[in-house]
Amino acid sequence: MQLDFEKMGGLVPAVVQDAGTGEVLMVGFVNREAMRETLTTGNVTFFSRSRNELWRKGETSGHRLKLVQALVDCDADTLLFRVIPAGPGVCHEGYRSCFFREIAADGSAAVIAKPTFDAGAVYQKGEV
Repeated sequence: MQLDFEKMGGLVPAVVQDAGTGEVLMVGFVNREAMRETLTTGNVTFFSRSRNELWRKGETSGHRLKLVQALVDCDADTLLFRVIPAGPGVCHEGYRSCFFREIAADGSAAVIAKPTFDAGAVYQKGEV
């Protein structure tokens, strides 16, 4: 199967879902090298657009994402990684999921979850 990396300049978005609960944990981007490393190691690896380098999820925090299943959509341009998360959360702000705010009809956002770990104790500035 050939993923369509060309549509987004060498990247495809990857939705990360907890294989046990079905909860969406985060979205990241994958290039060819990150995809190869993910499939080879079984630990989800992304491409960091801000740092322009591979980003091995959990390298700093220890909160790795163990790949259970990699699915591709019908256009071959988006991935769904079903994972077993190692650790209390994946969000660099200390939440289980990066989707911890709800947007109301008036456009305001409210936090709807509680932090699951102390992000300040896990990440040093610039290491997210």
